[in-house]
Amino acid sequence: MVLLRRELGDVLREERQHQGRTLREVSASASVSLGYLSEVERGEKEASSELLASICKALDLPLSRMLTSVADRLSLAEVAEQQLSTVLADGLAQPIRHPDTVAQAKRRLISSAA
Repeated sequence: MVLLRRELGDVLREERQHQGRTLREVSASASVSLGYLSEVERGEKEASSELLASICKALDLPLSRMLTSVADRLSLAEVAEQQLSTVLADGLAQPIRHPDTVAQAKRRLISSAA
């Protein structure tokens, strides 16, 4: 299952790392606790729109650009998930049970499409 919070967290983490910034720097600039920001980046917490706006401002990342990136990733993940379902339905593979394995497979598909 494709989760919005995971894709959102991935986009925020990738942008922060691309800028060479630490969680501590961004959390201080966004006035968000370091632990909470870490949980948002890992897709473990649902962030409010106010929190997302604060994090994006701290990253000098337009909220609209972040949301567009998330939407693009969701589209690719949904296609990958549909393809995986089709393969499984055709009996060409065994079901993957561990969610991290599915997430890793989706990330590889997203990375190769980018």
